[in-house]
Amino acid sequence: MAAERLNQVSQVILDAAFRVHTALGSGLLESAYEHCLWYELNKQSVRVDRQLLLPIHYDGLKIDAGYRLDLLVEQCVIIEIKAVERLLPIHEAQLLTYLKLAEKPLGLLINFNVRSLKNGIKRMIRD
Repeated sequence: MAAERLNQVSQVILDAAFRVHTALGSGLLESAYEHCLWYELNKQSVRVDRQLLLPIHYDGLKIDAGYRLDLLVEQCVIIEIKAVERLLPIHEAQLLTYLKLAEKPLGLLINFNVRSLKNGIKRMIRD
């Protein structure tokens, strides 16, 4: 997918995330932010799948190991939502693994438990 299209999709996502954070602030559960962000994106007629099963392919097998994507937007951007004190390397590793397993080019790690949302966003690209 072209970088320009990925940038457009990620900008729509970030605009929606800022609206959600402005309305709700911090302190809620991840599921609340997930539902509201899903709703915001749907209002704009953006294709977004929620809690999408992410199987592991191993040695010709398709294994359901319980992994789920929080949100998949326009079939190209994975959103991993957090509501934690601070993002940790394990959160980044989780998103990178999801990008690899789903074979998607771009992921956004969004931590809504921050005073300013711009400090809670990490953009990650699959190698």
